[in-house]
Amino acid sequence: MNFILFILDELGKELQFFVQIITVWIKKPISRAVVFEQIWKTTVQSALTTGLAGFFVGAIMTIQFTMQMKDFGALGYLGGLATSATVREVGPLLIAFMLAGKVGAFTSAELGTMRVTEQIDAIRCLGADPIVEIILPRFIAIIVSAFFLLGLGLLLSILGGIFLGSAFSGVSYEEYIRHIPTIVTFPSILSGLFKCFVFSVVLATICTFRGYNAKGGAKGVGKAVVQTAVTTMVAIVLADWFTSVLGDMVLRMAMGS
Repeated sequence: MNFILFILDELGKELQFFVQIITVWIKKPISRAVVFEQIWKTTVQSALTTGLAGFFVGAIMTIQFTMQMKDFGALGYLGGLATSATVREVGPLLIAFMLAGKVGAFTSAELGTMRVTEQIDAIRCLGADPIVEIILPRFIAIIVSAFFLLGLGLLLSILGGIFLGSAFSGVSYEEYIRHIPTIVTFPSILSGLFKCFVFSVVLATICTFRGYNAKGGAKGVGKAVVQTAVTTMVAIVLADWFTSVLGDMVLRMAMGS
């Protein structure tokens, strides 16, 4: 019971922090140059990792579907089914985990170091708002960059599936691609992109919150990084469940109408 209350308390604090960031974003101007600098830095740091993760996610899904579909003689539909599963569910989830360890941990460590070395307090003493100066640019950058990187990872997952479909399953490139439009529908793509956006917001909120509230010197920074990694992964799984339920409800309402 105490553990559940602790989790709810932490979620409440992170939600309050998210509302605070959005409120500051609406009310106060921020430097576009700083935001674009953070976007560029975050994207460059994580593009290779995300691309490789996406490629191998698509390859793994192709191998798994091949094992099941060979028995039914339905390898012609391999491309459509593997791509659909990757775009709608597995791809966004696994790539978001990679970004949580890469972007989330780095941002949390960076902000935590600024907190324990009193750089954030110095910004406040100079009459500036730390939320505006250091938190909001990173928050926006992580959302934009993570959304782009997740989308890039999904595209490369299709490429990985095509490559393994030919090398492992004996399905030609043309045959693999031919059934993708018939199974991967526009709502499926929207569902995958919506998950990418939600995961990026979750990642940005948690890593900035943990880093901004770090305390206790170097040990506190390390603790904040660990908490960021663990909390982000749990939150992403919960967000994945919520978006899946929500998407199913919206789809049923649309079909009913």
